[in-house]
Amino acid sequence: MSLRVVVLISGRGSNLKAILETDDPLVDVCAVISNRANAKGLDYAHSCNIPTEVMDHKKFNTRFDFDAALWQLIDTYQPQLVVLAGFMRILSPEFVTHYQGHLINIHPSLLPAFKGLHTHERVLKAGVNIHGVSVHFVTAELDAGPVIIQAQIPVLPEDDPETLATRLLKEEHRIYPQAIHWIAEKRVQLVKQQVFLDGKPLSYVLPDNYPMGD
Repeated sequence: MSLRVVVLISGRGSNLKAILETDDPLVDVCAVISNRANAKGLDYAHSCNIPTEVMDHKKFNTRFDFDAALWQLIDTYQPQLVVLAGFMRILSPEFVTHYQGHLINIHPSLLPAFKGLHTHERVLKAGVNIHGVSVHFVTAELDAGPVIIQAQIPVLPEDDPETLATRLLKEEHRIYPQAIHWIAEKRVQLVKQQVFLDGKPLSYVLPDNYPMGD
């Protein structure tokens, strides 16, 4: 039986496209939801005959009001996994708790280093020679959830934020479908904030003297 997945987006949906183009028989993307009506990813979902929804956060008085309405909408699709794919909203603790262990995100850094925004610029400023991307379970603390999978790329002398982001995007498109596939296969378990793959605890160690980017 396929894993029922709802994907949340805010923009172009490149990771959504990568997930759908993988055409994983174990994964059923049953809906794509955006907080922006002009999100380009909605067009791609339409072209794949996937139901789409728009819930404009600007129409709600508080973040919690939006999140509560959002999870009620998501739950109508009865997903087993909610995937954040460029969803540019900080989610309330109540939302995260509602989907605890069933909510994942992708972040363009080697977590726990360089949490937050503008990671490519910050990596270049820090002068490190390795950059990366992480797929992780979402917790109430921003970009602090247990990591499922990471990928690394070298930082080249000629890199600027745009070239770095472009090269890293290829790795994002590779590892996000992989993480979802592992979850669909029931190979990944989250136990007390520790991720296990095939029954073995996963651990990702940063390179020596790698800055946290605070």
